[in-house]
Amino acid sequence: MRSERRTEKILKVVKESQPDLKVVLENIHDPHNVSAILRSCDAVGVRKVCLIYTSEIFPKIGRQSSASATKWVEREKFKSVQDCYGNLHDDGFTIAASVLSEDSVSIFDVDFTRKTAVVFGNEHRGVSEDAAKQSDLRFKIPMRGMIQSLNVSVACAVTLFEGLRQRIIEGRPESHRLSESEIFTIVENWLKK
Repeated sequence: MRSERRTEKILKVVKESQPDLKVVLENIHDPHNVSAILRSCDAVGVRKVCLIYTSEIFPKIGRQSSASATKWVEREKFKSVQDCYGNLHDDGFTIAASVLSEDSVSIFDVDFTRKTAVVFGNEHRGVSEDAAKQSDLRFKIPMRGMIQSLNVSVACAVTLFEGLRQRIIEGRPESHRLSESEIFTIVENWLKK
């Protein structure tokens, strides 16, 4: 009975995945931030995170701090912004970088209903100039207080849930879902975890 409930839950989660919404992390070094980001990804249904580590090393993440999100969120490593963005563009993704700049649009003006990869940068330096320039658009989260930035994991969570909100309102057309064979493969893999 217990394994049947687990299978049902896995199937429901996989079917509600957002394969056309990805997160890109560039040189984020704090393991707690990475863990929190992975948890937000899992909560929203993002199943793949792209990692660009050129000046930092990917932090060691404990199972407790990530609440085991590392089991459910796939990580793909890239050696450069160009490699990562090229791969995303080849797959039809629009790349939106979280950047405080004059040409950044409000997060509420970004269309997250299409294939979108959101980029978040290092805790101190933010998204690199290279990653910002090569992105298709830059966005920011409107702030009303004296401090004009959020912790990177919080900014990622806010962004992902805005994306999910838009997708729920849209009704998630069939074209964005996984195929039956993809669902079967993922469920089979997850049942082994």
